[in-house]
Amino acid sequence: MTVPGDVSFRSGFVTLVGRPNVGKSTLVNQVVGTKVAIVSDRPQTTRTQIRGVRTTATSQLVLLDTPGIHKPRTLLGERTNDRARATLEEVDVVCMVIEASAPIGRGDRFVAEIVRGVDTPSVLVVNKTDVASPTEIAGHLADAAAELGEFDAFVPLSARTGSGVAELVGELEARLPEGPHYYPEGMVTDQPESFLAAELVREQLLRVARDELPHSITVVAEVDPDGVSRAEGSGDPVLHVHARILVERESQKGMVIGKGGRVLKEAGTRAREELERLLGTRVHLETRVAVERDWQRRAHALDRLGY
Repeated sequence: MTVPGDVSFRSGFVTLVGRPNVGKSTLVNQVVGTKVAIVSDRPQTTRTQIRGVRTTATSQLVLLDTPGIHKPRTLLGERTNDRARATLEEVDVVCMVIEASAPIGRGDRFVAEIVRGVDTPSVLVVNKTDVASPTEIAGHLADAAAELGEFDAFVPLSARTGSGVAELVGELEARLPEGPHYYPEGMVTDQPESFLAAELVREQLLRVARDELPHSITVVAEVDPDGVSRAEGSGDPVLHVHARILVERESQKGMVIGKGGRVLKEAGTRAREELERLLGTRVHLETRVAVERDWQRRAHALDRLGY
């Protein structure tokens, strides 16, 4: 496919890999230009593969945000690791992310070894340059080249501020093959509304409750099959979403609900507002908390929950 002026149109898939908490989700959101992946400072926040789409007149980048590769302690951890690894040979470019603000560690070397094991062009991103000095950044680039092996390009940047992101996009686009529009103009993610709602509720619970919240929560959301209703008075469309928050123990329900329902109410309000901004429509969000015992360790539960 070509664009006016006979300029070749390039398109392809890029996976972002790295250990937990290096900023992969923030980087995907920055490249896409809007929020498509939830962000938290809690490890293993990303549990599934998220796709973000960046389309210009000459290219389309489909970015795969993957779970952080780590030493798993549960069946869920094993499955998230497998999901991250599976993308490496299915894409056009692998983008490995490390931090400029922390020494290169065993986890980084482990991920780099996995990346070196596939025959896919690779770019190393040194993220979080906004909290590192120029000397630290230069040292990190030198250490990365020495310790992590060969990459096709090295790009220092800040996913939070956007500094250096344009340079990364240029490196990725240069390695894409000529191809079609995989997604239509204006589409920034292929995640369904129910998935986005579930992820936003989980993100806001992590923000509101922070350390009190058990890491073993998950959220399942359903959009009302009858579609949208009309808001009373204005006639504006309203999307009805039902979110079920699952914990592993009865004792954990109180942490999610909070005293007087504060945690659940505040997280639900924030998630609804975020979802309305993302979808461009009013949303009615209902939440409830239920117990799904040891769901992280049971294959049947993980299958049913989409993991």
